[in-house]
Amino acid sequence: MTTVVFVVLAVAACCFLLRAVIGPSLADRIVAVDGLIITAVAGTLIHAADRGGDYFLSLAVVASFIGFVGSTAAARFIERRGG
Repeated sequence: MTTVVFVVLAVAACCFLLRAVIGPSLADRIVAVDGLIITAVAGTLIHAADRGGDYFLSLAVVASFIGFVGSTAAARFIERRGG
């Protein structure tokens, strides 16, 4: 079952990466990078659950926090820039 989840996450990551490269606006690229971070965190958590350990949980929390702060800072930048 975890193999199916990893395949779905890989497809989602490819779609987010494609949107980050092709994205017509800066906001599209920021949302795509945020989606990539969320996909990576989800993969980390699925891996930790599959292995039965909690050694990756701190990594997931830190990555989530960095993604949130980065998205918030980028949204403020776009807001101040006016577009």
